[in-house]
Amino acid sequence: MLETIALTTVSFLGVLLVLILAHELGHFITAKLSGVRIEEFGIGFPPRLLSFKRGETRYSLNAIPLGGFTKLLGEEDPTLPGSLASKSIPVRFLVLGAGSMMNILLPIFLFSIAFMIPHDMVIEKVRVQEVAPNSPAESAGIKAGDTILEIDGRSIENRGDVSYMIHLNLGSEVDILLQKADLAHEEVKVKPRWNPPEGQGAIGIIIAGADSTVVRESCPIWEAIPSSIRHCWEILVLFRNEVVGWFIRGTVPQLTGPVGIAELTGQVAKAGLSPLLEFAALISINLAIINLFPFPGLDGGRLVFVALEWVRRGRRISPKKEGLVHLIGFIVLILLIAMISYYDIARIVRGESLLP
Repeated sequence: MLETIALTTVSFLGVLLVLILAHELGHFITAKLSGVRIEEFGIGFPPRLLSFKRGETRYSLNAIPLGGFTKLLGEEDPTLPGSLASKSIPVRFLVLGAGSMMNILLPIFLFSIAFMIPHDMVIEKVRVQEVAPNSPAESAGIKAGDTILEIDGRSIENRGDVSYMIHLNLGSEVDILLQKADLAHEEVKVKPRWNPPEGQGAIGIIIAGADSTVVRESCPIWEAIPSSIRHCWEILVLFRNEVVGWFIRGTVPQLTGPVGIAELTGQVAKAGLSPLLEFAALISINLAIINLFPFPGLDGGRLVFVALEWVRRGRRISPKKEGLVHLIGFIVLILLIAMISYYDIARIVRGESLLP
C-alpha cells in the first residue's frame, strides 16, 4: 500500500513538474524575447516555500504543486513601461499562446523517447468473432472468422490497433484488408458510424485476439521522431472526434481532476517508463487544448480580450473590468476543480477505478 502511494505521488509530481515547466517556459521565453518584464516565475501556487531574485525576476517554488505561473508586468494595464498590455496585438498573441504551443511540442519529444525505450508489445492475430446484422461490417462482407490484417494500409498487430484506427476515422470510409477462412486476402471498404446502436461498436464487429505473444521492441531515433509527430497529430484528430461524438450522441464527458489524474498516473507508472512517458504526452496535449478554451482565467480567455481589441480596432476594454473577469473565472475554475476532486475522492473511497 505504501509503495503504491509513494509510486503514485512521485510519478504524478514528476509528470506535473515537466508539464508545468514546459508550459511556463513558453510564456517566459517569448516574454523575455519580446521585452516584457517578468515579475515572477513560479512553480506551484503560493504560499512560497523558497525563492530568489535574479535581475528583475523572482523565481519561486510554492507549496501547492498543482500548477505554475509566469507573472508578467501589467497584463491588463498598457500604461506601465515594459508591460504585456503595452505590446502589439501579435506580440501578446504570441506570449499568451506560447504556453499551449509548448505543451503541443513537448509530446513530440516524450513520444519519441517512449518509442525508443525498449517496451513490451502484444502481437496477436485479430479475428472477427461476431458481425452485427445491418451493420457497416455486414454490408461490406466481413464475416466471423475473418482476420484483420491492415486498416488504411497500416498493419494491425493487436486489438488496440483496430480500435485506434476505427476511432481515428469515424465518419470516413476506410479500407480493411482481411484474410478469409480459406486464407485468401480481400480488401473491403467500411464507414465507421458516429452513433452506433448500443453494444455494436462503430462498424458492428466483436473481435478477439489469437496466438498472442509479448515482444520487446524499440524504434531507432530516425523512426521514432516521425512516428511521434504523426501520433501527436492523430491524438488531436481523436480528441476532435470525441468532442464531435459528444454532440452527435448527446453524451456527457467523464471529468476527472488532479486526484483522478494522480490515480491514473500511478496505475500507468506500474507498467513502466515508456507507458508513463506516453501518458504524460497525452496529458500535455489535453492541457494545451484546455488552456486555449475561451474561459476567463485561462490563456484562451486572455486571448479573447486581445482578439476583441483587434476587432474593435485598438479600443481596449478597461483593465479593471478585464482583471475582474479573469479573477472571477479563476475562482470558478478553483471551485470546479475542488468539486471534481471531491467526486474523485468519493469514487476512490468506494473502491471504484477510472480504468475498466
